[in-house]
Order: sequence, then C-alpha cells, then structure tokens
Amino acid sequence: MKIVDITPYVLSQELETPFYFSQWHYASRKICLVKITLEDGTYGWGEGYGPADMIKTGIDFLKGFIIGENVLENEKIWQIMYLRTLDFGRSGIFNAAISAIDVACWDCKGKVLQQPVSVLLGGVKNPIIHPYATGFYFTDSPTLEEDLIKEANYYKEHGFRAAKMKVGLGIEKDVHYVNLLKNALGDDVKLMIDSNHAYNYREALELCKRIEHLNIGWFEEPVHPEDFNGYRSLRENTTIPIAGGECEYLKHGFKRLFENDSVDIAQPDICATGGLTEVKRIATLAQSYHKDIVPHSWGTWIAISAAIHFVANLDQNPGRMFRNAPMIELDRTENPLRDDVIEHQIEVINGEIKVPELPGLGIEVNQKYLNKYGDNSSKQSLEVWQ
Repeated sequence: MKIVDITPYVLSQELETPFYFSQWHYASRKICLVKITLEDGTYGWGEGYGPADMIKTGIDFLKGFIIGENVLENEKIWQIMYLRTLDFGRSGIFNAAISAIDVACWDCKGKVLQQPVSVLLGGVKNPIIHPYATGFYFTDSPTLEEDLIKEANYYKEHGFRAAKMKVGLGIEKDVHYVNLLKNALGDDVKLMIDSNHAYNYREALELCKRIEHLNIGWFEEPVHPEDFNGYRSLRENTTIPIAGGECEYLKHGFKRLFENDSVDIAQPDICATGGLTEVKRIATLAQSYHKDIVPHSWGTWIAISAAIHFVANLDQNPGRMFRNAPMIELDRTENPLRDDVIEHQIEVINGEIKVPELPGLGIEVNQKYLNKYGDNSSKQSLEVWQ
C-alpha cells in the first residue's frame, strides 16, 4: 500500500490565560501535525513535538525520500529517514519530523489492516491505563494559591490517582507550593514534581531532602539533561524516584541514561524520540536495565493516543499478580489545539482509560478546526513544547 502524499500542518492559537514554569512564560500553543495519504485514499495522522515550523521543514525534507514506499513496511521507512538525517540530525528536530511521519505510518497501517496500533505493536498487555494529570502551572493571578487548590480538587473529583506540578522557582517557593498541593490532594492522589532541569545537583538534593517525607511520586528532570553524574548522584542520595528523558533521542540517548544509572523512570516522548517504531526498541532496552517507562506526552490527542497504544503493549516490569495499571501523561492545561482539532473515541472515565479498539490510533481530525487554527506567515505566536 504505497504512500502518495505527505502533508504537514502548522497550527497555533493564543491562550486565554498565559502561564509559566521554571524556564519560560507562554501565551500560545503551536504544533505540527502531518497527514499521510495512501494510493487507495486511506490516510493517517502523526504529530511532532518541538518547534512546529522547524518540524514542518524536516517533514518537507524527508517526504521526497519515502513517497512511493509501502506503508506496511514501516521499519524500512524509518531506516530510510534515519539514514538520510544521520550525518547532521542524530538528535533534535529531524527526529521529531521522523517521529511525526512514523506515527502517521502506524495510523495508516492500522487502518489498512483493520487493527488498533496496540495490537500491531504486539498485543494489549495492559487493557486499562491510569493517566496522571499534568498541570499546576503558574500564572500572574492574584489568587494563584486558591486557583491551584481548586485545580487539585478538580483532579480528585475526576478520579485521577496522580498529578504532576511544576517546580524550579527557587527552593523556598518550591517547598511552599509542594506542601500546599500535597495537602490539597491528600494521600489518595500521588504528587510528582518537575523542574524542567532548572537546578544543579546541590540545589536538587536540597529540595529532595526538604520534601522527601511527603512521599513524592517522582522528581522529573531535576538537573541538566546532560548531567548524567548529577542524575546518578541524586538517585543515590534521595528516596524520591528520579525521572527524565524527554530531551533524549533514539535508543542511543536512552542507552546513555541507562548505562549511567541516571533514572528510575524513563520518559521518552514518542513524537520526538523516533516515533512508535523507535520507542518500541527503547522499551526493550529499558527492560534490560530494569527501568520503568512512563512516556512524556505534550500535544494533541494524536500524541496522547500514540502513548496509550504504546503503554498498552508495555511488558510488566516486573511481572506479578497484583500491580497498579501503567501510567501515561495527560496534559490538563488550556489547549484548544488538543481539545478542538482532534475528534476521538478515547475517554477518561473515573481516572481510567480503556485501550481503544478502533483501527489505527482511533482518532480523527476535525477539518473545520484544522482550517481555523492553521498558521500563516504573518501571525506572530510563541511556541510551547514543554
């Protein structure tokens, strides 16, 4: 089943309520989607994670090499893209472009074979998935603390078993807000923290020591992505599990993380690290190092759905009769591109997601909103990809 067209779309939308975290202040969302069309009219959707305009350029570069290829031979297609970019794109934007195309290939493949992606990956080993809520970003609201507590209550009321907050504003502020939200969530909702690599080892360790007693689920990206020694030292000196990897690319990047014993939990972003084809290899590598995987996911329901199908296929690590369902990240911040553009059959009910049984990823794009949010060269918009 040959590929006859590959079309990238850049979408953007201003936010009603700008927000910030440890690195940047943002006022809009911007993403790059891609549509692959086959000779019989079947099509599939993919998404890239990162600066949208640059990902579109990467897709435009790659598409000439793979139009005419059989979409069922997705590993062959992946290798063509990888080899075409190897000399100058071993990490970064080209991998996000590869990822977007690869996810769209899997969506097409599922539709052609009339099977969900999770089955084509090897089968549904985890039919129920627990999404954790990513939120608790900071705003300039004079009622910020009340807003954060209200958000925590929302997550509890909707059955979330875990939620992740941002830190990295400084040790004292972090300790204050972590205590605030831990008290609001209570013991039934696990709280994780994410500094987006805002700290050095000494600072991260100080924060860990001051909040260890709160039973934090994990500390995500505590230090610089390339500070492997800092990651390892932190793991050795705190009881809080250490997570990271959203800034890593391909199995080679995760091999460095695992060889340095840097993380307890690896967080590949499927739409950046090489797509479903490569993240399947990363999962095998992680299992050989006895590391857990909870994929990073920030974008539309294309990215979220890819993560659901991937996690549905993950091996138990380790296997046992009684265990918790695996987790995926579910961004809860304002995002009309996520909530309007994608029509989908995937629902979160009482804090659980059942793996979809529709062919492919189980999602559809709403053309009305695709046109509404379509970007143009005169529109000024900041990009968000954290």
